[in-house]
Amino acid sequence: MEIRMDFLNWLDQDTSMKILGCLEDPADLVRVSSVSRSWRHFVIANGLCKRLCLIMFPHFFRVDYVIEPSCGIEKPSEVGCSKFVEWETLKREHKTYAFLAQGCLSFPFKECILDAISASSTDNYPVESIRNTLQLGDYSEGRASYWSSKGQHDAAVPETLVYKLVADICVITEINIQPFQAYFQWGLPIYSAISVRFCMGHPKCPMGDPLGEPLDDTADDKFIWTYSSPEFPMAQESSLQNFKLPEPVVCIGGILKIELLGRVQRQETDDLFYICVAHVQVKGRPLSPAFGAEMLGPSGKFVLKALSWDPPSIPDDDSSYHGGHLHGRVDLELNMNVRRGEGDLEYDWDSEDEADDELAL
Repeated sequence: MEIRMDFLNWLDQDTSMKILGCLEDPADLVRVSSVSRSWRHFVIANGLCKRLCLIMFPHFFRVDYVIEPSCGIEKPSEVGCSKFVEWETLKREHKTYAFLAQGCLSFPFKECILDAISASSTDNYPVESIRNTLQLGDYSEGRASYWSSKGQHDAAVPETLVYKLVADICVITEINIQPFQAYFQWGLPIYSAISVRFCMGHPKCPMGDPLGEPLDDTADDKFIWTYSSPEFPMAQESSLQNFKLPEPVVCIGGILKIELLGRVQRQETDDLFYICVAHVQVKGRPLSPAFGAEMLGPSGKFVLKALSWDPPSIPDDDSSYHGGHLHGRVDLELNMNVRRGEGDLEYDWDSEDEADDELAL
């Protein structure tokens, strides 16, 4: 007769942690937690899903606590048995961070700009407003479509464009910018910048919705920037230029600033330097409607809101899920199915929750 044993019951905790710490996929940890009651208890009690998520995305070290509004959990409870409260918190963090990490890898890849907030200057408002950069191309409604800065004698004067993203939390991978070519001016000049840099952050105070008309404003007094990219050279070309970030950046707070550094083109009529942009795209993975964030003042700490456990649907024409990306999506669906007790790995989470509650007491 074959003898079987559970190695977690025989090994010390440090050794078990080293073994399970070798897992690099959140879906694998969910599979591990479905093996047995003791394995699930070990994964949850030691916060393995949270640990892995923070290794993969250090931006989430700024999470102060997790809430689940749909279950009426608006803030950490201070009432009841301390062990029970602690265990409930660990279980909530287990499923939240498992879904969060997989979502950062597998939610649909799409355009992430919601609206334009402000430009540091505008030459001819509203005809040359920053809002024109939301339109694809450089021609709309029978006229040229672009944003233009005010003219400057000094070519070193920078400009900034600030945008609101579609979600409180977005995983941004690349930004595309198309400089504007003035086809109505002699010589067809292209008003690009010398280089570009990107900042991401959150508002100091809650923003209104809708945002209203974009303003001329440097915006630095209204936002806190938690990420700044390297500087990228920009070509003096009218094509949509791709600027891929060194690694995916989790933008918490939903605000992006584009810094346009240096000017290359004078306008013949006034001999001043300008920067003009026809179109801006921001590509990444919005984590709404599954997750939201509530900022807790200038510290950068925030409340992570687990709003939904349903993975977003994939558009039929979304090419990002062909090839390698599809594997992550399959893991995401398996992750959620296991937690619901569906699919190949069936597990009765409700009964285990009751048993774990007894253990916590």
